[in-house]
Amino acid sequence: MKIVADTNIPFVEDCFSSLGDVVVVAGRQISAETVKDADALLVRSVTKVDAGLLDGSSVKYVATATIGTDHIDLDYLNEKGIAFAYAPGSNANSVAEYVVAALLAAAKKHKFTLEGRSIGIVGVGNVGARVAEKTAGLGMRVLLNDPPLQRQTGDAKYLPLEELFGCDLITMHTPLTFEGEDKTYHLADKDFFERMKPDAFFINTSRGGVHDTEALKEAISSGSIKGAILDVWENEPAIDNELLLKAELSTPHIAGYSYDGKVAGMIMIYKAACEFFGAEAEHTAADILPEATTGQITIDAAEKDEQRIIQDTVQQVYVVNRDDFNTREILIVPDEQRSQWFDDLRKDYPIRREFQNTQIIGAGKDSKLGKKLEAIGFKLA
Repeated sequence: MKIVADTNIPFVEDCFSSLGDVVVVAGRQISAETVKDADALLVRSVTKVDAGLLDGSSVKYVATATIGTDHIDLDYLNEKGIAFAYAPGSNANSVAEYVVAALLAAAKKHKFTLEGRSIGIVGVGNVGARVAEKTAGLGMRVLLNDPPLQRQTGDAKYLPLEELFGCDLITMHTPLTFEGEDKTYHLADKDFFERMKPDAFFINTSRGGVHDTEALKEAISSGSIKGAILDVWENEPAIDNELLLKAELSTPHIAGYSYDGKVAGMIMIYKAACEFFGAEAEHTAADILPEATTGQITIDAAEKDEQRIIQDTVQQVYVVNRDDFNTREILIVPDEQRSQWFDDLRKDYPIRREFQNTQIIGAGKDSKLGKKLEAIGFKLA
């Protein structure tokens, strides 16, 4: 059996070789010729899977090691009887930790306290729900917006979007949809930004098309908003250089790139493939994940500035500003190399472990500080 896989799926060869011969290809280079004689295709979000790619191929199973499926033509797969799997929730914790790290970085730079600030979360699926838990744990006031969930549950906690515009921060966690009642393409448009507070921050870690690039640039330039934290961009990898320069934090679509999340996504589609092809799964995430390099952190709980302790602790595990610095280097390379630079930042992304792999010594479980560190994911001794 031949399996074509995105080279950016970690350990995909080691794991899927128990099912057949694995051929790894850069995601943007996966073509109709590449998959013509393949039995299975494993992708991430950069590969568009549709009739143009699969017509005339022998592919029977498609999987994406991501939580989103907007790059997959699901109707086409159903019509052709091609099995499909994805990895919902696999990198939700990774994205939520990215948001926490970015909030702490912005708070340190602009000298404000997160506790007591309001954050509006647009989209409360796997990722948005994790962000809500962690930010609430930091003492923030959390407002939720998710029209489909509101209709489904009738729960009054899901507010109309207009009630989030008074928040100090608004963060997007929706899929990208182009039609229907809940269309999210350019949901954050000129009107959206004009209705935000002028000292508010906009955060997008969902899909680049959820915000309107031109409207966002104008909002930052005009002072309609304080700033933007962006991990996703329209027209990736050919991102808007002007917006890159204007953003508060700019990263190359890596919010969900924790090693734990990537391995979890790979294992989910591996198990689904084993089930589909009638094979026994031989690997688990525990077989693959190495020990965390920062297994313990000792803190001085006597330090009065609680947020500073949390910021310093997070930085010992994940320095979001380093990703921002590396992304901004796009601006110093020739125009024709910029898209490749963006892709290479993702392809060669360093191992980043999640907070859950680190134990904190010195913060009592019943202390306010201990509860905050535990809420964002750390283990307490």
